[in-house]
Amino acid sequence: MAHFAKVLNGKVIQVIVAEPEFFDTFIDTSPGTWIQTSYNTRGGIHYISNSETPSPDQSKALRKNFAGVGYSYDVDRDAFIPPQPYPSWILSEETCDWNPPVEYPVDGQSYKWDESSVSWVLITE
Repeated sequence: MAHFAKVLNGKVIQVIVAEPEFFDTFIDTSPGTWIQTSYNTRGGIHYISNSETPSPDQSKALRKNFAGVGYSYDVDRDAFIPPQPYPSWILSEETCDWNPPVEYPVDGQSYKWDESSVSWVLITE
């Protein structure tokens, strides 16, 4: 089985699971275009199913990210892009994912993003 996203005006409005042959006979009269997406692709890397291990066959990587409802589809990049989590976050051209303007601290503690100060704030609760 494969996954397909229905895109209308650059936005993903639906994701389904179907065999590619399904579209040979499927008649869809509603507006939008069906585009294949890969459940195991994140940040332009294809992973072995249910793991964090990159697949040895990276030709399976498809459209940078698995599509979700509310994602954008960028025709020029041929990529699904998740919604921007914060206005200050920057789109990575390589992964088509959003990155904070300040790297997450690597000191073993937990932080949350604070958009008003554009920084990571230690979680003390």
